[in-house]
Amino acid sequence: MIPTQRVIFGAGLAILLIIAAASIALDVKSRSDAAWVNHTAQVQKKISDLRVLLRRAESAARGYELYRTPGFSDDFQAVHARIAPALADLKRDVRDSPDQVALLEDTEPLALRRMEIAATAMRLRAENDQAGIAALNSRAEGRGLMDTVMANLDRLSAEEERLLAERSRDSRRTGIALLGIDVAGAVLILLLVALVMRESRRTTGELQSSLEQTQAAKTALEAAVAERTEHLVTAHDELRLSVNVLQSTFRSMAEAVLVIDDEGNVLLSNPAAERMLLHRAGMNLSNLRALSDVFHGDGVTPLEADELPSTRVLRGEQFEELEMIVRPYSGDAPRHLMISGRPMRDGQGNVSGAVLVYHDATTSRETERQLHQSQKLDAIGKLTGGVAHDFNNMLTVISGNTETLVESLKDQPELQRTARLIDDAAERCAELIQHLLAFARRQPLEPRNVEINAAIADIAKLLRPTLGEQIQIETVLEQGPMTTHIDPSRLTNAVLNMAINARDAMPNGGKLLLETHRVVLDEAYAQANADVTPGPYIMLAVSDTGTGMSVEIQQKAFEPFFTTKEVGKGSGLGLSMVYGFVKQSGGHIKIFSEEGHGTTIKLYLPPGEGTAEVAAGIAPQAEGGAETIFVVEDDPLVRNFVTTQLQSLGYKTVAAPDGKAALELIGAGQKFDLLFTDVVIPGGMSGRELAEEVARRRPGVRVLYTSGYTDNAIIHQGKLDDGVMLLTKPYRRNQLAEMIRKALNGGRIATS
Repeated sequence: MIPTQRVIFGAGLAILLIIAAASIALDVKSRSDAAWVNHTAQVQKKISDLRVLLRRAESAARGYELYRTPGFSDDFQAVHARIAPALADLKRDVRDSPDQVALLEDTEPLALRRMEIAATAMRLRAENDQAGIAALNSRAEGRGLMDTVMANLDRLSAEEERLLAERSRDSRRTGIALLGIDVAGAVLILLLVALVMRESRRTTGELQSSLEQTQAAKTALEAAVAERTEHLVTAHDELRLSVNVLQSTFRSMAEAVLVIDDEGNVLLSNPAAERMLLHRAGMNLSNLRALSDVFHGDGVTPLEADELPSTRVLRGEQFEELEMIVRPYSGDAPRHLMISGRPMRDGQGNVSGAVLVYHDATTSRETERQLHQSQKLDAIGKLTGGVAHDFNNMLTVISGNTETLVESLKDQPELQRTARLIDDAAERCAELIQHLLAFARRQPLEPRNVEINAAIADIAKLLRPTLGEQIQIETVLEQGPMTTHIDPSRLTNAVLNMAINARDAMPNGGKLLLETHRVVLDEAYAQANADVTPGPYIMLAVSDTGTGMSVEIQQKAFEPFFTTKEVGKGSGLGLSMVYGFVKQSGGHIKIFSEEGHGTTIKLYLPPGEGTAEVAAGIAPQAEGGAETIFVVEDDPLVRNFVTTQLQSLGYKTVAAPDGKAALELIGAGQKFDLLFTDVVIPGGMSGRELAEEVARRRPGVRVLYTSGYTDNAIIHQGKLDDGVMLLTKPYRRNQLAEMIRKALNGGRIATS
C-alpha cells in the first residue's frame, strides 16, 4: 500500500472511530431524550388526573349540599383521600424544575384548604347548622381557592407542554443526526472495503491485515447500528404508548373538547363534541352558529356575537364555566352548557388558535329546577294548611248556624232565601278550603284497592253530560285486572278537574282520551325526576287535542291560583288539587304538552295488593241519643256551637278548652261515654296525646277526632291511622249526628 493510500486508509479508520464514538454518544442522548419525553407525558397525565380529582370532589360536595344523599358524601371522602398523595407524587416528578416545585408547594395548601372547606360545608349540612353554613358562605373563600388552584395547574401544564414540545424536537434531531452518522459510517466502510480490494493485488499480507481491520470495524459498527436500531424501536414504542394514553383520555372525556385555529376552523374534536355539539374537525364555528339561538345562563338574554366563547378566546381571553343556553332551530331540546376556554399562542406570543371545553349541565340544571319547584310548592302547601285550620273553625260555626237559620225561617220565604245564599256561600268556601288542603297534602284520605279500569269507565260516563256533545270521549284501557291503592272519591275529583281543563282548552270541540297502563319507572327516570321512587306504577293518562301549554305555563301549572283563563272563569285550584292528591297518595304526576298540539297529563299511581275492595253502602240518616259527650275544643265559638247541636240531638255534654282542663275534669271523676276532641289544641298537648292519656286513666273509652287541618298526629303516609275516626271541619248537623252515633256504636276504643 503506497503512503498516500495508507494516509487515506488511516484517515478513514480514524473517521470511522469518530463516527462510532459519536453514534454511541448520540445513542445515550436519544435514550435520555425518550425518557424525558415519556416523563413529561406522565407529568401531564398526573396534572390532568389531579384536576379531575379536584373537580370530582367539588362536584360531590355540591351534590351533597343539594340532595344530602350518602352517595355524594362517600364519593367526596374517597376522592379527598387521593388528593394529597397525588400532589406529593406530582411534586416528586417535577423535582428537576425548582420553579415547578415552588408552584406546586404554593398550590398544595390551597387545594387542601379548598377540600377542608368543602368537608366543613358537608358536615354543617349534615348537622343542619344553618348559622355555620351562613358564616362559611359569607367568607366566600372556597371559590377563589379553587380558581387559584386550577390556574396554577394550568400554568404547570403549560410549562410541561412547552417542555414536551422542546424535548420531542431534541429527540427527533438526535435521531436524524444518529441516522446520518450511521449512513455516513456505512458509506465510509464501503469506501474502505473498495480501497482494500484494490490493494489486494499488491500483497496478500497487507490485504489480509486490511481485511481483518476492516472486518473488525465493520462488526463493531454493525453491532452499534443494531443496538441503535433496537433502541429507536423501543423509544418509538414507548412514545406511541404515551400518545395512545393521551388519545384514549381525550376520546373518553365526557366533556366536549374543540381545538380551533384563529379563523374558527375546528382542527380537532373528541367524540363528546360530535355528540353534544355536532361539531367535528373541518367545520367552522361561524357556519354552525346559524343553526341555533344562543342565550346567557338566564335563558332570556341573547348572547351577542362578540360575547360568544370562540370570539372571546380568540381575542386572547381565558375563562372558566361560562354559562350559555343553546336552543336549536331543529326543535331539539335546549342544552345548558358550561364552557372553559384557553387561547393557544405561537412563538411570538400571538393567538394562533384556542381550546374550548364544554360541559353539558342540562340534566343537573333541570334537576335543580324541579327541586326548586317542589320546595316552592311544599312551602305554599305548609302555609295553606296552617291557614285552613282557622278558616274551617269559622266555617263550622257559620255553616252550622246558617243551616239552623234556614230551617227556622220556613214561614219567612224572603229571609230564608237570604239565609240560603249565606249557606251556599259557606259551602263554596268549604269546597275552596278542601281544594287548598288537597294541594297542601293535608286532606284525610281513605285509600283502598280500586280496580282502575272499572273506575275510569264509570268516570267516563259521568263526564259525558259534563263536557258536552262537542267533546268526544275515548278510553284505551290495558287489559287484565289492575288495582291501585287510592281514595276513589279523590280520584274522581282529580279526573273531573283535568277533564274540565281539557274542555276549556278545546273551545271548538275535540277529543278527550283516557288511558291506563302498567309501567315501571326505573332508576334513570328517578334520577331525572328528584321526587320519584323507582318501581311499578299504574299509569292513568288524560289527553286532549286542545291548544296545549308553553314550557313556562307547564312549570307553573301546579301552583295554586295560577290560571290562564279569564277572570271569573277559573279558580286556578284544579291542577294544584290533582298534584296534591297524587303526591299524598305516594304517586307522581307529569305534564307533556306542546303549544297547538294538545296536552297529556300522566298520573303514576301506587299499585294495589290483592283484589279491589267494595265501597261501603250509604248509611241511613243518624239520630241522636242520651249519652254524655266530652267536647274538647279551644275555639269558644265552635265549642258553643257543637255543644248546642249535641244537646239538640238529646246528648248530655261536658266541654273543655284544652287538654289540661279536660284532664282536671276527668281527674275529678267526670263521667262520659265519648271523647270528641279537636286534633289541634293549645297547651302543649295534641288531641291524639290527650286521647292516649285519657285511655290510661279510663281504659276502653271511645274517641272521635275533629279537625280543619290534619297533621301527623292521626295521619301518616297520607291516610288515617287504622281504626281512627275523624270528622273534618266544617261539618253539618247531620254529619255530626252520624259520626257521633257511629263512634258510640262501633268506633275505636282508645288504648294506652
